[in-house]
Amino acid sequence: MSDLPRKAVTRTAKLAALPLGFAGRATLGLGKRLGGRPAEVVATELQERTAEQLFKVLGELKGGAMKFGQALSVFEAALPEDVAGPYRAALTKLQDSAPPMPASTVRKVLAERLGPDWRKLFTSFDETPAAAASIGQVHRAVWHDGRAVAVKVQYPGAGAALLSDLAQLGRVARLFGPMIPGMDIKPLIAEMRDRVSEELDYELEAAAQQAHATEFADDPDVLVPQVVHQADQVLVTEWMDGVPMAEVIAKGTPEQRDRAGQLLALFLFAGPARTGLLHADPHPGNFRLMVDDGPAKGWRLGVLDFGTVDRLPDGLPLPIGTALRLALEDDAESVHALLRQEGFVRPSIKLRPDAVLDYLRPIIEPAGSEEFTFTRGWMRAQAARIADPRSPAHQLGKQLNLPPAYLLIHRVTLSTIGVLCQLGATVRLHDELLEWLPGFDAGGAAESA
Repeated sequence: MSDLPRKAVTRTAKLAALPLGFAGRATLGLGKRLGGRPAEVVATELQERTAEQLFKVLGELKGGAMKFGQALSVFEAALPEDVAGPYRAALTKLQDSAPPMPASTVRKVLAERLGPDWRKLFTSFDETPAAAASIGQVHRAVWHDGRAVAVKVQYPGAGAALLSDLAQLGRVARLFGPMIPGMDIKPLIAEMRDRVSEELDYELEAAAQQAHATEFADDPDVLVPQVVHQADQVLVTEWMDGVPMAEVIAKGTPEQRDRAGQLLALFLFAGPARTGLLHADPHPGNFRLMVDDGPAKGWRLGVLDFGTVDRLPDGLPLPIGTALRLALEDDAESVHALLRQEGFVRPSIKLRPDAVLDYLRPIIEPAGSEEFTFTRGWMRAQAARIADPRSPAHQLGKQLNLPPAYLLIHRVTLSTIGVLCQLGATVRLHDELLEWLPGFDAGGAAESA
């Protein structure tokens, strides 16, 4: 039986009850409006209660429920400002906290996976978790050689809970649609379900993390903790301090926000170019802003959790950079031809190249500017433009296709942009694209061809 906080039947019941709760509050709200209360007051109250119930359930259940909530959390910037407030606080709680696993269960897992004398591997081990997430929790400890380490222990039964939660969430996915304008929830849940086995495999995670740690060792901008030890359901890495990204978002200085945003943009594009891997879980709980005591004397980006990665041995696909460059050059015909070639426009679909370019222009604006300030207002405008059934962008967007090879890249890019908008960061995105994105530089594209 799973040691996650709820038995399977209870977990399913809680998730299944969410739609009933939404419907009940909507009916209650209608009654209050008929009773004379102002519509905007009732609406705000409903949003607050809905947010509280939804993310309380997702956070308590951990597993796939919490993972889904974390994925949604980076898109809170797309919500209209009058409804964003109630969701913002509830979503943020999901980014790096959850109810802990009992100490007795932790000891049992460590004894099974590291051996009955597991305590001899550590000079100290704190049984109170330092962080808890969707499939495991982290304990602070000191390795036998004196290094401060993070010990990630997977929840027993995490795999079954992940699959059960995601199946249940898939059945009620349409209810989440109105929360994030312009976002299709079903593909997000399907992609999470497809990657469950990879997410649970700490050997794969250790390999991906160590590849990044080796590549970015002594890097002035990015720090990834070294892997110390790995066993089934247990991963030991070097401990990393720093200011959590959620804290930077909530109360960071303008300088911290801009620096964090620049580093996130750098890592999004430099990571695949330098390691052949794309870190595919970019919610704020997985990043720290760290003081660099080295020669640079600045801030570095600390990166955690490599459980989900996209394997891109040649870096990000060349057509992404090429299409982006051609769009900024207003070459509508070439952009349309390339998107059709890559499968974004199906053979049976007829679209005007200039209409495709008009659809893309607002989205790619940050790439064409020397520097760009990402704001919640900008993201809301993009979401509203695509979500409004009356808009040309909505009609055209429905006819576009997202090829499977680009699915995770697309989600990671959108998620990173969501965090940049939460930060309100001013970023020189164009510089990072020129440095790291194949095809974006015309000279580099010619050489590649």
